[in-house]
Amino acid sequence: MKKTALFPGSFDPFTAGHLNILKRALTMFDEVVVAVGVNQDKRGFFSNEKKLEIIRQATAGMDNVRAIAYDNLTIDTCRELGIRHIVRGVRNMIDFENERAIADANRRLAPEVETIIIPTAQEFAHISSTAVRDIIKHNGDASMFLPEGVEL
Repeated sequence: MKKTALFPGSFDPFTAGHLNILKRALTMFDEVVVAVGVNQDKRGFFSNEKKLEIIRQATAGMDNVRAIAYDNLTIDTCRELGIRHIVRGVRNMIDFENERAIADANRRLAPEVETIIIPTAQEFAHISSTAVRDIIKHNGDASMFLPEGVEL
């Protein structure tokens, strides 16, 4: 039986840090579904179509990765896809506390879905989508923070 994990996030945009987490998750799972969360109350910097395009560029040649968009609860997406594991990356203790709270809530709602928290490798810990967006907004070169092969 194939082990699949869901890697959810806003991915606005998908960074080199996200790719690091994804590659490390692939050492534990046969397939990872990168799931772009759609928040109807929040307008992202990039459209969902552009976010998916960036993820597909970053994961070109990785046959065991799929990218999707979803607009319901993450655990409901897991149930719809028959996925029992969620992968989340953390850069620091603040991220960890936030992710732990979400994992605890998800466990209450769906005890069959387990969350795996992966700390970002040190060389990527300084990268955030917020910082990348700020660089892009101010016409800076954000390429060093994006996966190789990604064109915005």
